[in-house]
Amino acid sequence: MTGPTDNLRINGERLWESLMEMAKVGPGIAGGNNRQTLTDADAEGRDLFKSWCEAAGMTLGVDKMGSMFAVRPGTDPDALPVYMGSHLDTQPTGGKYDGVLGVLAGLEVVRSLNDLGIRTRHPVAIANWTNEEGARFAPAMLASGVFAGALTLDYAYERRDPEGKTFGDELKRIGWVGDEEVGARKMHAYFEYHIEQGPILEAEAKQIGVVTHCQGLWWLEVTLTGREAHTGSTPMNLRVNAGLAMARILEMVQAVAMDNQPGAVGGVGQVNFTPNSRNVLPGKVVFTIDIRTPDLAKLNAMRARIEAEAAGIAEALGVGCAIEAVGHFDPVTFDPTLVGRVRGAAERLGYSHADIISGAGHDACWTAKVAPTTMIFCPCVGGLSHNEAEEISPEWASAGADVLLHAVLETAEIAG
Repeated sequence: MTGPTDNLRINGERLWESLMEMAKVGPGIAGGNNRQTLTDADAEGRDLFKSWCEAAGMTLGVDKMGSMFAVRPGTDPDALPVYMGSHLDTQPTGGKYDGVLGVLAGLEVVRSLNDLGIRTRHPVAIANWTNEEGARFAPAMLASGVFAGALTLDYAYERRDPEGKTFGDELKRIGWVGDEEVGARKMHAYFEYHIEQGPILEAEAKQIGVVTHCQGLWWLEVTLTGREAHTGSTPMNLRVNAGLAMARILEMVQAVAMDNQPGAVGGVGQVNFTPNSRNVLPGKVVFTIDIRTPDLAKLNAMRARIEAEAAGIAEALGVGCAIEAVGHFDPVTFDPTLVGRVRGAAERLGYSHADIISGAGHDACWTAKVAPTTMIFCPCVGGLSHNEAEEISPEWASAGADVLLHAVLETAEIAG
């Protein structure tokens, strides 16, 4: 049996145009974007999004972390809003869709509701979370972490970028410090639409990823202290080589991840040598280990083994070793009712779909602590993300937005 709203679709052409217009803000050098958080480009993107929300008749609120919340009113003044959202900030060499798709698909849902004259009992809202990427200020998902009470506002404001600038100062500089207390808003539900950032959906020819869980992670920042020395004149047996210790720890991280298969990953994506000169052994090496798995016991065991073995490797080479956890969240199981609504919407709309676990972290991992939450995935070409060559198709983007529309309508309840 079909209902009167079963064939509703968003305006796919308008969604794509919005994505391309936002991509003009903070362009990269190879077709993607460099719109890192709290930069002038981030401020410009926020201004554009604000103008679109106001044109759609929404009211905008901003909290003290700079997160933006645009609300379309419902017919019941006491009903909590149904939120959609993600982030507008990017990696330094980011794509045009990571995060942005979820924010602008939310906007397209609201525009489509306006076009169709559909009112909902619950308000419908869009969130743009500050500093999801963590590229400039670690950890990632910083604002949503404060929103969920996992991090404090003071901690967030004190985070520093590689140039030593603080999050709090930069948020003030771009003019996006809001007056709302972080976490004061209450949500009836939260939906996040995102590109998969992996190859599974494309490989299986599925249009929709029904996200059931999100992996937990630890980011461990390792600081190795050796002794600067000339690479040509220092005998091998007299070196205190922090670079060598790092190399052996990288091999160890690979081994730990492989020993915990299936369903575990580990690697290093950022390394900083000091003084970083071609003929000087490094006096200090700082790098970040990223480990993830949907199994909490396995995740914590991997961390414990890595920390113990890293200390042993460094000690054997006479190198100092300090390890600090700079990012963490436990594995997340998304709300079964909302997951079912996403799956049901895909089936009613005739879109091929598959259940999937998110390998990447998302703001939804934190909102799940305070509200029923789930995610929808869109395929991406070759699984490539955090890369300017990141690509999706207009048809993929529209399909997931259609599912978002229907799942949100079912949750927000069409007003009689």
